Amino acid sequence: MTKAGDRIREGALDALAFARGEDTGAIVHQPANVPDEVDIKALREKLDLSQTGFAREFGFTPAAIRNWEQGSRKPGLTTRAFLTVIERNPDAVREALSR
Repeated sequence: MTKAGDRIREGALDALAFARGEDTGAIVHQPANVPDEVDIKALREKLDLSQTGFAREFGFTPAAIRNWEQGSRKPGLTTRAFLTVIERNPDAVREALSR
């Protein structure tokens, strides 16, 4: 068998062992716990910011905030992750984004 074939065979055997629950030394990565929805209006009001103020402070456009709050658009995965960080530690985000 060729070197490539040997590697494919070895990979398949490792996958089978992993599927059986055997310890193969494989590292399993868990996805981040990003919520499916973020209540942006509640977050913004908790921080006592207008739509424009929230947008300016955290790098969004006022139109994006308005669209998310009205439900005409939904923030994507990375935006929801960022909003979650803002919700949990707004001061750290402010510090990180300060000039």
